[in-house]
Amino acid sequence: MDRPEADAPADRSSARSPGLLAGMRIRKKLIFLHTAFSLSLAIILLAGLRLPVREIVRLAEFDLCRQVLEIAPQVRSLREAGQELRLSHALLRAIDPASLDESIVERLRSEPGEAVLLRHGREGTLAGMWLEDRGIVAGVLVRSDEARRAVRRLYTVLVIALLGVYALVALALEILVLPTHVYAPIRRLLRADRAAREGTQGELIPEHEMPADELGEIMRSRNATIRKMREHERDLAEALERLEAVAADLTRKNDLIEKARENLADADRLKSLAVMSAGLAHEMNTPLTVIKGLAERLERDPARGLSREEALLLQRVVTRLEGLSESLLDFARVREPSIRRVRVRDLVDEAVTLVRLDRDAAGIEMVSEVDESLTCDCDPDRVLQVLVNLIRNAVDAICSGATGGGEVRISASEVEREGAPWVSIMVMDTGPGIHPSVLPQLFEPFVSTRLDARGTGLGLAVSQGIIREHGGVMLARNHPDRRGAVFEILLPRYAGREHADGEHDRASDE
Repeated sequence: MDRPEADAPADRSSARSPGLLAGMRIRKKLIFLHTAFSLSLAIILLAGLRLPVREIVRLAEFDLCRQVLEIAPQVRSLREAGQELRLSHALLRAIDPASLDESIVERLRSEPGEAVLLRHGREGTLAGMWLEDRGIVAGVLVRSDEARRAVRRLYTVLVIALLGVYALVALALEILVLPTHVYAPIRRLLRADRAAREGTQGELIPEHEMPADELGEIMRSRNATIRKMREHERDLAEALERLEAVAADLTRKNDLIEKARENLADADRLKSLAVMSAGLAHEMNTPLTVIKGLAERLERDPARGLSREEALLLQRVVTRLEGLSESLLDFARVREPSIRRVRVRDLVDEAVTLVRLDRDAAGIEMVSEVDESLTCDCDPDRVLQVLVNLIRNAVDAICSGATGGGEVRISASEVEREGAPWVSIMVMDTGPGIHPSVLPQLFEPFVSTRLDARGTGLGLAVSQGIIREHGGVMLARNHPDRRGAVFEILLPRYAGREHADGEHDRASDE
């Protein structure tokens, strides 16, 4: 016999809807349903026949009782209450009217000589007749075993008939209806679904295999869904192909951009070299002129020598040339920074102390607003060099403003950029600020500005190079609310991912 269970997929879902029939296969559900229907029909039919059949038995036994009361001569022999006579098929008894209900007695007296039904039960049917001349009731109890056996035979035949009908219906469903109209379409659906999962032929059900019922509608809807899904897959494949082409094109363009960037970097280096050369020539022109003049004077009159003022002048211009040389070496020096964990507050305090020793900053207040627990991974010597340079610039800017005093405020805090922790160090002064014409080229070498602590035009360029070596950024702007410049240093707080998991609470105490 065809069953859809044979083609059921192996990976059955464990999640089932609640209910008695939820876990059953379709065939079991149908067997259960028409069995329950047949049993219910049998119970209803038997319950419905019970009262009519019982009434037939009662009428048959009452008819026998009436015949006995009206025909049997033994009825006239009853004289007193309690007297009984056993007949072949009945029990004759004299009944005291006082033992009966008044309504029954009234009915017996109103119908003298007529049989009246008194009781019907398992023991049989009891009927009575009023014997007016004796003042008693003649009762007869009759039990018709033949009628009762006939009823049982009727019930038996009815049950057998119902079972036969159920068997015929079940066989008709299992042989003629279900295999063709239910199991076969379901099995075809399962084969098509398996083909769709495996990507083989047969995922679409042919039109001639679809029945004209709800299962056929499901098959048509499924075919439409499969076709639409395949269209989406083709569109997606085409989109992926176009995306791959675009990605390849972007890769080529990125290569071109990278090459162009390298060319631009080379051009920038050449430009910086040209600017440095011009700036160096300009910066060295005055000291060399002075040295040349003094040398010519010695050549003309060696015996005269140099005066004290001329010797001091020569010493100053030589010191100037030494400063230019050291600045160029710092600007050109390329080395990996020595990274370790340091407290930012310690670097700021040391930088303030060095500036106070090197600059006449008696009238300038230097305020540090750095939390002692804030740490950063950096090269402390080189970052200290940057802080000293920026604080010197701030002091010189305040002094050049001739305001008679001022304030340099240094603050630091942790900020987040692109999901990573950074340290922001700000050096703010109350000086005249940065001229707008200088601001765009502030970090270029040999830019003429009073904000350069060394006076060579290389201090800010060197500082920016140090910060870039740390992977950081240096920014400069004027204060938006008052006079003064703001220099900001942004450094990654941790040199690597391994520091971010637990070492940020450990300062370098060694």
